[in-house]
Amino acid sequence: MFDSDWGAWVWAIVTLLLLAGEVLAPGAFMLWLAFAAAAMFVVTWLFPDLPFLAQAVLFTVLGFTSILTYRKYFRNREPQSDQPALNRRTQQLIGRIVPLERAIERGTGRVQIADAYWTVAGPDLPAGTSVRIIAADGLTLIVEAMD
Repeated sequence: MFDSDWGAWVWAIVTLLLLAGEVLAPGAFMLWLAFAAAAMFVVTWLFPDLPFLAQAVLFTVLGFTSILTYRKYFRNREPQSDQPALNRRTQQLIGRIVPLERAIERGTGRVQIADAYWTVAGPDLPAGTSVRIIAADGLTLIVEAMD
């Protein structure tokens, strides 16, 4: 399929396309395939008569190897945040004590926190009762009565 003079350049183009794809849709997935394609560029440059089937198999093996290397050695080395709930508003509310704005009837009610109203779930309680937020299920806060 590839002319022996063009095989290495095709892999160079594939490498550049994968790198461009990584820039447009970052996620560190295409980056590792680009490393595999770059390795294929070097292999086909050194061995220009390598058949296309062998190139495809080698690229597949190198792609899997590079992705597994990322998952094993690099994925868990990302720095941990000192504020893990920063962009998870419901997680930030856990532990707060607030009064019920609307009674909990048949398991659901409402509280006001700052300028936002939140749906709450918990035992039936009258309006005005202080409740503690103990968990969150999506945008619904799970509460318990304060003793």
